[in-house]
Amino acid sequence: QRKKDEEELIALVNRIEKRRTERAEQQRIRSETEKERQARLAEEKERREQEEQRKKQDDDAKKKKALTNMTHQYGGIQQKGEGRKGAKKQTEREKKRKILAERKKPLNIDHLSEDKLKEKASEFWQWMMQLEAEKFDLSEKLKRQKYDVNLNQCQYRFLYIAFWLQATIFICSIALKGSYYAFSLFQL
Repeated sequence: QRKKDEEELIALVNRIEKRRTERAEQQRIRSETEKERQARLAEEKERREQEEQRKKQDDDAKKKKALTNMTHQYGGIQQKGEGRKGAKKQTEREKKRKILAERKKPLNIDHLSEDKLKEKASEFWQWMMQLEAEKFDLSEKLKRQKYDVNLNQCQYRFLYIAFWLQATIFICSIALKGSYYAFSLFQL
């Protein structure tokens, strides 16, 4: 009985050792696969960051190229106009492009801290409020000018009608005196 118990104990110890070695092997395999997975994730993240940076650089290059093309085209149009007719008036579209190019502010916020971003946002807010105020002033000025034009047209019509009424009355009074005299006035 004792020998049998010892054999069972030895078999149990062997099974325990075998299980320990299997678990250690499984743990080693898991840790290796986890390391490989972490390495893949880090490599993929680095690749994505490089790709985003490349895209950003491409976009910046495209924007710079578009701006330079716009300035070259504007300069070319201006030179052609000056070459043909001297100091030619700019078209409305060219004026708007020039004004927008002057007003456009670069947005460099990538390197700014939170406080600087808040300052930049408040700066843009103030600028936007200033532009809104200018827009309101100009629209009010336009309304006033339209009113003045309408008023002047009404006064012109009134004076025109009054003049012709007086002229008609004068002609009629002359016509009563003599038809030949009225005819000679019409020829003047």
